[in-house]
Amino acid sequence: MSKELLTRYFSKALLGRIAIFGSTFCFYISTVIVRWVKTEGLALESEFLVFGRFLLGFLIMAVIFLLKRELPRPRQYHFLLGRALGNTLAVFCLYKAIALTTVAQSNILNMTYPVFIAIFSWFLWRTGRSLLEVAMTFVAFAGIVLVLAPGEMSFDWNSLWGLASGITAAFAIICLKFAREQNDTETVLLVMFGVGAIFLFLGFYQKFHLPDGREFLYLFSVAGFGVAGQYLLTLGYRYVTAAEGGIISSFIIFLAAILGPFVTSDPALTLWGWAGALVIFGTDTYFIVRKSAPAQDK
Repeated sequence: MSKELLTRYFSKALLGRIAIFGSTFCFYISTVIVRWVKTEGLALESEFLVFGRFLLGFLIMAVIFLLKRELPRPRQYHFLLGRALGNTLAVFCLYKAIALTTVAQSNILNMTYPVFIAIFSWFLWRTGRSLLEVAMTFVAFAGIVLVLAPGEMSFDWNSLWGLASGITAAFAIICLKFAREQNDTETVLLVMFGVGAIFLFLGFYQKFHLPDGREFLYLFSVAGFGVAGQYLLTLGYRYVTAAEGGIISSFIIFLAAILGPFVTSDPALTLWGWAGALVIFGTDTYFIVRKSAPAQDK
Protein backbone atom coordinates (compact mmCIF):
# COMPACT_ATOMS: atom_id res chain seq x y z
CA MET A 1 0.00 0.00 0.00
CA SER A 2 1.46 3.37 -1.03
CA LYS A 3 2.09 6.21 1.40
CA GLU A 4 -0.70 8.23 -0.21
CA LEU A 5 -3.20 5.40 0.23
CA LEU A 6 -2.11 4.85 3.82
CA THR A 7 -2.53 8.56 4.57
CA ARG A 8 -5.97 8.57 2.96
CA TYR A 9 -7.03 5.45 4.86
CA PHE A 10 -5.93 6.71 8.26
CA SER A 11 -7.43 10.15 7.59
CA LYS A 12 -10.81 8.58 6.87
CA ALA A 13 -10.49 6.22 9.83
CA LEU A 14 -9.66 9.17 12.09
CA LEU A 15 -12.66 11.07 10.74
CA GLY A 16 -14.85 8.05 11.47
CA ARG A 17 -13.57 7.74 15.05
CA ILE A 18 -14.04 11.46 15.71
CA ALA A 19 -17.57 11.31 14.27
CA ILE A 20 -18.54 8.38 16.49
CA PHE A 21 -17.02 10.01 19.58
CA GLY A 22 -18.99 13.12 18.64
CA SER A 23 -22.18 11.11 18.29
CA THR A 24 -21.61 9.57 21.72
CA PHE A 25 -21.21 13.04 23.22
CA CYS A 26 -24.34 14.32 21.42
CA PHE A 27 -26.43 11.37 22.59
CA TYR A 28 -25.21 11.91 26.14
CA ILE A 29 -25.95 15.64 26.12
CA SER A 30 -29.43 14.86 24.78
CA THR A 31 -30.08 12.57 27.76
CA VAL A 32 -28.69 15.18 30.17
CA ILE A 33 -31.15 17.77 28.85
CA VAL A 34 -33.98 15.26 29.29
CA ARG A 35 -32.97 15.08 32.95
CA TRP A 36 -32.80 18.88 33.22
CA VAL A 37 -36.37 19.06 31.92
CA LYS A 38 -37.41 16.89 34.86
CA THR A 39 -35.42 18.78 37.51
CA GLU A 40 -36.60 22.17 36.18
CA GLY A 41 -40.22 21.02 36.47
CA LEU A 42 -41.08 21.84 32.86
CA ALA A 43 -44.35 20.52 31.42
CA LEU A 44 -42.59 18.40 28.79
CA GLU A 45 -43.41 14.72 29.07
CA SER A 46 -40.98 12.07 27.84
CA GLU A 47 -43.40 11.26 25.02
CA PHE A 48 -43.29 14.87 23.83
CA LEU A 49 -39.48 14.95 23.90
CA VAL A 50 -39.21 11.75 21.86
CA PHE A 51 -41.80 13.08 19.39
CA GLY A 52 -39.79 16.29 18.96
CA ARG A 53 -36.66 14.28 18.17
CA PHE A 54 -38.38 12.13 15.56
CA LEU A 55 -40.29 15.02 13.98
CA LEU A 56 -37.12 17.10 13.60
CA GLY A 57 -35.28 14.10 12.17
CA PHE A 58 -38.04 13.48 9.64
CA LEU A 59 -38.08 17.13 8.53
CA ILE A 60 -34.31 17.16 8.06
CA MET A 61 -34.35 13.92 6.04
CA ALA A 62 -37.26 15.23 3.92
CA VAL A 63 -35.27 18.40 3.14
CA ILE A 64 -32.27 16.26 2.15
CA PHE A 65 -34.40 14.33 -0.35
CA LEU A 66 -35.80 17.60 -1.71
CA LEU A 67 -32.33 19.07 -2.16
CA LYS A 68 -31.18 15.90 -3.92
CA ARG A 69 -34.36 15.97 -6.03
CA GLU A 70 -34.92 12.31 -5.34
CA LEU A 71 -37.84 10.27 -4.10
CA PRO A 72 -37.33 7.59 -1.45
CA ARG A 73 -37.71 4.06 -2.78
CA PRO A 74 -38.23 1.91 0.30
CA ARG A 75 -38.00 -1.87 0.04
CA GLN A 76 -38.47 -4.67 2.56
CA TYR A 77 -41.19 -2.77 4.38
CA HIS A 78 -41.44 -5.23 7.27
CA PHE A 79 -37.80 -4.69 8.24
CA LEU A 80 -38.09 -0.92 7.81
CA LEU A 81 -41.17 -0.85 10.03
CA GLY A 82 -39.50 -3.13 12.56
CA ARG A 83 -36.52 -0.82 12.65
CA ALA A 84 -38.73 2.26 13.04
CA LEU A 85 -40.93 0.86 15.81
CA GLY A 86 -38.01 -0.76 17.64
CA ASN A 87 -35.99 2.44 17.60
CA THR A 88 -38.99 4.51 18.68
CA LEU A 89 -39.62 2.22 21.65
CA ALA A 90 -35.92 2.18 22.54
CA VAL A 91 -35.66 5.98 22.68
CA PHE A 92 -39.01 6.26 24.48
CA CYS A 93 -37.95 3.75 27.16
CA LEU A 94 -34.58 5.48 27.54
CA TYR A 95 -36.17 8.90 28.09
CA LYS A 96 -38.68 7.43 30.57
CA ALA A 97 -35.81 5.81 32.46
CA ILE A 98 -33.92 9.11 32.62
CA ALA A 99 -36.97 10.95 33.94
CA LEU A 100 -37.61 8.32 36.62
CA THR A 101 -34.10 7.17 37.63
CA THR A 102 -30.67 8.61 36.77
CA VAL A 103 -28.84 9.49 33.56
CA ALA A 104 -25.95 7.16 34.40
CA GLN A 105 -28.04 4.09 35.15
CA SER A 106 -30.30 4.68 32.14
CA ASN A 107 -27.42 4.99 29.67
CA ILE A 108 -25.60 1.98 31.10
CA LEU A 109 -28.69 -0.23 30.84
CA ASN A 110 -29.39 1.05 27.33
CA MET A 111 -25.92 -0.17 26.36
CA THR A 112 -26.86 -3.79 27.13
CA TYR A 113 -28.20 -4.19 23.59
CA PRO A 114 -25.18 -6.19 22.26
CA VAL A 115 -25.97 -8.90 24.81
CA PHE A 116 -29.60 -9.08 23.70
CA ILE A 117 -28.59 -9.13 20.02
CA ALA A 118 -26.56 -12.25 20.80
CA ILE A 119 -29.47 -13.84 22.67
CA PHE A 120 -31.98 -13.05 19.91
CA SER A 121 -29.60 -14.47 17.30
CA TRP A 122 -29.53 -17.82 19.10
CA PHE A 123 -33.26 -18.24 18.58
CA LEU A 124 -33.51 -16.61 15.16
CA TRP A 125 -30.57 -18.37 13.49
CA ARG A 126 -29.61 -21.03 16.03
CA THR A 127 -25.94 -20.20 15.57
CA GLY A 128 -23.13 -18.86 17.72
CA ARG A 129 -24.30 -20.51 20.93
CA SER A 130 -20.81 -21.47 22.08
CA LEU A 131 -20.05 -22.30 25.69
CA LEU A 132 -18.00 -19.10 26.04
CA GLU A 133 -20.84 -17.00 24.63
CA VAL A 134 -23.33 -18.52 27.06
CA ALA A 135 -20.91 -17.89 29.92
CA MET A 136 -20.41 -14.27 28.85
CA THR A 137 -24.19 -13.83 28.75
CA PHE A 138 -24.47 -14.92 32.38
CA VAL A 139 -21.62 -12.55 33.27
CA ALA A 140 -23.46 -9.73 31.48
CA PHE A 141 -26.65 -10.41 33.43
CA ALA A 142 -24.64 -10.32 36.66
CA GLY A 143 -23.50 -6.84 35.62
CA ILE A 144 -27.08 -5.85 34.83
CA VAL A 145 -28.19 -6.95 38.31
CA LEU A 146 -25.42 -4.87 39.89
CA VAL A 147 -26.58 -1.79 37.95
CA LEU A 148 -30.28 -2.40 38.62
CA ALA A 149 -29.74 -2.83 42.36
CA PRO A 150 -26.48 -1.04 43.22
CA GLY A 151 -27.17 -0.09 46.81
CA GLU A 152 -27.47 -2.99 49.24
CA MET A 153 -29.31 -4.85 46.48
CA SER A 154 -32.24 -2.40 46.65
CA PHE A 155 -34.33 -2.56 43.48
CA ASP A 156 -36.26 0.25 41.78
CA TRP A 157 -38.91 -0.98 39.33
CA ASN A 158 -38.45 2.19 37.27
CA SER A 159 -34.99 0.89 36.35
CA LEU A 160 -36.69 -1.63 34.07
CA TRP A 161 -37.35 1.22 31.62
CA GLY A 162 -33.61 1.40 31.01
CA LEU A 163 -33.34 -2.35 30.52
CA ALA A 164 -36.32 -2.25 28.15
CA SER A 165 -34.50 0.35 26.05
CA GLY A 166 -31.60 -2.07 25.63
CA ILE A 167 -33.90 -4.94 24.63
CA THR A 168 -35.88 -2.91 22.09
CA ALA A 169 -32.68 -1.37 20.71
CA ALA A 170 -31.38 -4.88 20.04
CA PHE A 171 -34.55 -5.71 18.10
CA ALA A 172 -34.24 -2.48 16.11
CA ILE A 173 -30.61 -3.16 15.19
CA ILE A 174 -31.41 -6.68 13.98
CA CYS A 175 -34.12 -5.20 11.73
CA LEU A 176 -31.63 -2.55 10.57
CA LYS A 177 -29.19 -5.26 9.48
CA PHE A 178 -31.76 -6.60 7.00
CA ALA A 179 -33.29 -3.24 6.06
CA ARG A 180 -29.87 -2.00 4.92
CA GLU A 181 -29.53 -4.81 2.38
CA GLN A 182 -31.89 -3.11 -0.09
CA ASN A 183 -32.26 0.43 1.31
CA ASP A 184 -29.83 3.32 1.52
CA THR A 185 -29.13 5.12 4.79
CA GLU A 186 -31.28 8.16 3.93
CA THR A 187 -34.33 5.99 3.21
CA VAL A 188 -33.90 4.02 6.44
CA LEU A 189 -33.64 7.23 8.47
CA LEU A 190 -36.58 8.91 6.70
CA VAL A 191 -38.87 5.93 7.37
CA MET A 192 -37.58 5.53 10.92
CA PHE A 193 -38.17 9.17 11.88
CA GLY A 194 -41.46 9.44 9.95
CA VAL A 195 -43.07 6.26 11.27
CA GLY A 196 -41.81 7.03 14.77
CA ALA A 197 -43.30 10.53 14.72
CA ILE A 198 -46.67 9.22 13.48
CA PHE A 199 -46.70 6.41 16.05
CA LEU A 200 -45.93 8.83 18.89
CA PHE A 201 -48.48 11.41 17.75
CA LEU A 202 -51.30 8.86 17.46
CA GLY A 203 -50.46 7.32 20.81
CA PHE A 204 -49.71 10.38 22.93
CA TYR A 205 -51.06 13.50 21.19
CA GLN A 206 -53.07 14.35 24.31
CA LYS A 207 -49.77 14.99 26.13
CA PHE A 208 -48.54 17.48 23.52
CA HIS A 209 -49.06 21.23 23.71
CA LEU A 210 -47.73 24.42 22.21
CA PRO A 211 -44.55 25.05 24.24
CA ASP A 212 -43.57 28.47 25.51
CA GLY A 213 -40.17 29.95 24.69
CA ARG A 214 -38.26 28.20 27.48
CA GLU A 215 -39.92 24.86 26.87
CA PHE A 216 -39.26 25.13 23.14
CA LEU A 217 -35.55 25.71 23.82
CA TYR A 218 -35.33 22.50 25.84
CA LEU A 219 -37.49 20.57 23.38
CA PHE A 220 -35.40 21.68 20.40
CA SER A 221 -32.13 21.03 22.25
CA VAL A 222 -33.09 17.43 23.07
CA ALA A 223 -34.19 16.86 19.48
CA GLY A 224 -31.21 18.64 17.93
CA PHE A 225 -28.55 16.77 19.88
CA GLY A 226 -30.35 13.47 19.29
CA VAL A 227 -30.56 13.97 15.52
CA ALA A 228 -26.96 15.27 15.38
CA GLY A 229 -25.83 12.14 17.20
CA GLN A 230 -27.67 9.95 14.70
CA TYR A 231 -26.08 11.80 11.75
CA LEU A 232 -22.55 11.63 13.18
CA LEU A 233 -22.99 7.93 13.93
CA THR A 234 -24.11 7.27 10.36
CA LEU A 235 -21.14 9.27 9.04
CA GLY A 236 -18.68 7.50 11.32
CA TYR A 237 -19.73 4.01 10.26
CA ARG A 238 -18.71 4.78 6.69
CA TYR A 239 -15.05 4.82 7.73
CA VAL A 240 -14.65 2.42 10.67
CA THR A 241 -15.59 -1.19 11.24
CA ALA A 242 -18.77 -2.08 13.08
CA ALA A 243 -16.71 -3.58 15.91
CA GLU A 244 -14.56 -0.48 16.38
CA GLY A 245 -17.57 1.83 16.16
CA GLY A 246 -19.52 -0.23 18.66
CA ILE A 247 -16.70 -0.18 21.19
CA ILE A 248 -16.26 3.59 20.83
CA SER A 249 -20.01 4.08 21.31
CA SER A 250 -19.86 1.97 24.48
CA PHE A 251 -17.72 4.65 26.12
CA ILE A 252 -20.97 6.47 26.88
CA ILE A 253 -21.08 4.11 29.88
CA PHE A 254 -18.06 5.85 31.42
CA LEU A 255 -19.13 9.29 30.22
CA ALA A 256 -22.47 8.90 32.00
CA ALA A 257 -20.97 7.34 35.13
CA ILE A 258 -18.28 9.99 35.59
CA LEU A 259 -20.13 13.16 34.58
CA GLY A 260 -23.57 12.31 35.97
CA PRO A 261 -23.09 13.72 39.49
CA PHE A 262 -21.61 16.95 38.09
CA VAL A 263 -24.03 17.82 35.28
CA THR A 264 -27.32 16.42 36.61
CA SER A 265 -26.79 16.29 40.39
CA ASP A 266 -27.64 12.59 40.27
CA PRO A 267 -26.08 10.44 43.01
CA ALA A 268 -22.71 8.97 42.08
CA LEU A 269 -22.53 5.29 41.23
CA THR A 270 -21.80 3.03 44.17
CA LEU A 271 -18.91 0.58 44.11
CA TRP A 272 -21.35 -2.15 43.03
CA GLY A 273 -22.75 0.13 40.34
CA TRP A 274 -19.26 0.76 38.97
CA ALA A 275 -18.57 -2.98 39.01
CA GLY A 276 -21.75 -3.58 37.01
CA ALA A 277 -20.85 -0.84 34.52
CA LEU A 278 -17.39 -2.34 33.95
CA VAL A 279 -18.85 -5.82 33.51
CA ILE A 280 -21.39 -4.54 30.96
CA PHE A 281 -18.67 -2.67 29.06
CA GLY A 282 -16.49 -5.77 29.00
CA THR A 283 -19.25 -8.08 27.78
CA ASP A 284 -20.38 -5.43 25.27
CA THR A 285 -16.88 -5.40 23.83
CA TYR A 286 -16.85 -9.19 23.58
CA PHE A 287 -20.20 -9.44 21.80
CA ILE A 288 -19.53 -6.45 19.52
CA VAL A 289 -16.21 -7.87 18.35
CA ARG A 290 -17.68 -11.37 17.98
CA LYS A 291 -20.81 -10.35 16.13
CA SER A 292 -19.60 -7.05 14.58
CA ALA A 293 -23.17 -5.77 14.99
CA PRO A 294 -23.97 -2.30 13.55
CA ALA A 295 -24.47 -0.41 16.81
CA GLN A 296 -26.63 2.50 15.63
CA ASP A 297 -29.43 2.70 18.21
CA LYS A 298 -29.52 5.31 21.02
